[in-house]
Amino acid sequence: MIIRKMLFASVAIACVAGPVSALADTSGKKIALSNNYAGNSWRQAMLTSWDKITKEAVSKKIVAAADPFTTAENQATEQAAQIQNMILQGYDAIVINAASPTALNGAVKEACNAGITVVSFDGIVTEPCAWRIAVDFKAMGESQVEYLAKKLPKGGNLLEIRGLAGVSVDDEIHAGIQAGVQKNPQFKIVGAVNGDWAQDVAQRAVAGILPSLPEIAAVVTQGGDGYGAAQAFAAANRPTPTIIMGNREDELVWWKQQKDKNGYETMSVSIAPGVSTLAFWVAQQILDGKQVKKDLVVPFLRIDQGNLETNLAGTQKGGVANVEYSLEDAQKVIGAAK
Repeated sequence: MIIRKMLFASVAIACVAGPVSALADTSGKKIALSNNYAGNSWRQAMLTSWDKITKEAVSKKIVAAADPFTTAENQATEQAAQIQNMILQGYDAIVINAASPTALNGAVKEACNAGITVVSFDGIVTEPCAWRIAVDFKAMGESQVEYLAKKLPKGGNLLEIRGLAGVSVDDEIHAGIQAGVQKNPQFKIVGAVNGDWAQDVAQRAVAGILPSLPEIAAVVTQGGDGYGAAQAFAAANRPTPTIIMGNREDELVWWKQQKDKNGYETMSVSIAPGVSTLAFWVAQQILDGKQVKKDLVVPFLRIDQGNLETNLAGTQKGGVANVEYSLEDAQKVIGAAK
């Protein structure tokens, strides 16, 4: 409940008139999830949230099916073929977490031409016929440097851990970090590695670059890599810098331990993996004939020093701080869209 309040606090929510219900018009509709990657805790939490919410919707006969599919290789060509198969299988809507904002546009256009509703989220697509649900990832990246500018006014050297190479989310968060550094030139990025949003990959990557780096004041990240970075610094017997976290349970546990031990301070930020459930409900509402803006923006989920314990208590072991959307939540987000 705390996380839900945080998530919606920064959104102007419109009132929905009348009783909230899903019309029977969608009871025979089939929705598919096309996901390009499942190799980290965020994606696993995203899929778990999808499974939980959609199974309930199917059991209540709100929709007939809500089947998830994940590609094996995180290749746009593979995901495009997956979407084309979904067209042939007769799905009424396809919800996409895309490997590329542009490379899937041909397949998305084919789906639209076949009368299929397409809703992209997290990794969005640029094809105009599709809907898009995202946070402002650039602002999320920039917020990290803004936090560091207040905590470390004298600045210092930064290590940047990026996500999956070639994915739009990685590019946007990176652009935000770069913009933050431009506004705060007391900081300098002296090294960058790809952590693939996974702590084990990040740990290996950071361990590989650390011997070549000067003193690091802080590590800017994209999520899923903070704990791995901390382990790499410890193994190298280097002082632990301020590491921006990404709302993963292992990161929050480590942060809490360090906070209790020596007053360690940082912040944590990510998109809630339950955004997949918002995308499901948006697709259902479109199939139900509702008018929905093509672009919906949801706030990122930030955890600070003062609410660390509360958020950690509500985060599943091995999971990610999260919020899952109900039909009512989705209707409010739709109503608040400008």
